[in-house]
Amino acid sequence: MFQAVLLEKPETGFKASLRSVDESELPAGDVLVRVEHSTLNYKDGLAITNRSPVVRAWPMVAGIDGAGEVLESSHPGWKPGDRFIHNGWGVGETRWGCLAGRARLMGDWLVPLPAAFTSLQAMAIGTAGYTAMLCVLALERHGLQPGEGEVLVTGATGGVGSVAVALLGRLGYRVTAATGRLVEADYLHSLGATTVLDRAELNAAGKPLQKERWSAVIDPVGSHTLVNALAQTRYGGLVAACGLAQGFDLPGTVMPFILRGVTLLGIDSVMAPLPVRLQAWRRLALDLDPAKLAALTELVPLTEAIPRAHALMEGKVRGRIVVAITG
Repeated sequence: MFQAVLLEKPETGFKASLRSVDESELPAGDVLVRVEHSTLNYKDGLAITNRSPVVRAWPMVAGIDGAGEVLESSHPGWKPGDRFIHNGWGVGETRWGCLAGRARLMGDWLVPLPAAFTSLQAMAIGTAGYTAMLCVLALERHGLQPGEGEVLVTGATGGVGSVAVALLGRLGYRVTAATGRLVEADYLHSLGATTVLDRAELNAAGKPLQKERWSAVIDPVGSHTLVNALAQTRYGGLVAACGLAQGFDLPGTVMPFILRGVTLLGIDSVMAPLPVRLQAWRRLALDLDPAKLAALTELVPLTEAIPRAHALMEGKVRGRIVVAITG
């Protein structure tokens, strides 16, 4: 038996609770793991609070991310004692996830835990930080270099945004961090932001083309924020879109693309192939300052996962929440 955050939807309505689960109830898979740490991403918050139809099979153990130790394996690439990271692949949505003491996963989904990281640090990064790294890699592949102008990061006090600011600052970029929580300006400056911008300047309808400001953008917010960021991106600039915290709509025009040659890069972390994941985690081990990572991390026990998920969705969390799993 082990403890798990179980999401249920009986006739009486949705329920999220911490429950004891028997190992025999786990789904099929070729690797059984002991989860040492998990985390709360935006998608976990949506699932645990039932604010969006993220979960598509019931009951569901929440948690799209996990890190820890392999206990049993019939997969040729993994053996007992190996250290792993798991991100995405529909876990916590269509099959049981990692906010639990045990999980049965597919070996093809796992990434070896880099020697530079503990399982706690890996989950402080989690899908949010790994997504931020995918954004940076995409911008680099399209030619972005430090010194070419300001890079805007929206949703900057969130998980993706905080790690993106830390990465870009470490790599030498001039970073403008947009946030609705200006009281966190010192926090954002400490991560590497040069300038802090009120998100109110971006989150309402604006003109199709605006003053050119950004050489590049990392946007986990979507909706009007993404449209305004596109409208403010310089000629030939790059915008990496990776989230929908404000909304999944794109209420804009083609003008930034056809008049300024702006490139919109779509970033998917859930189904990214293994070589892409390995590259991202290698770069995170090189380019993410451990002290900055610690500064943006909050550690909570599994018993606090559900209330902290609600706080996350209410905009009361900055940075990353790591969940310590015991048992």
